[in-house]
Amino acid sequence: MDRKELEAQVLELVATSYNKDVDDLSVETKFKEDLGGASVLMVGLISEIENELDVTIQLQVAAACETIGDLCDKIEEEM
Repeated sequence: MDRKELEAQVLELVATSYNKDVDDLSVETKFKEDLGGASVLMVGLISEIENELDVTIQLQVAAACETIGDLCDKIEEEM
């Protein structure tokens, strides 16, 4: 999977987990400022990422990501 495919899939998962329109999201979208940063939603997102992308991401690592792009970087490191 290339970076663009990864970003597209992560954007879809974030949109689903945070109940947002994927067209309103980008890799620059910030979890805390733009999405409200609810930890319960992040837990759900990490679960979806692990199921869909077959990678393990620690919650602390994901929660430390400022943007969706940062999360993509961490996922890419685990692939």
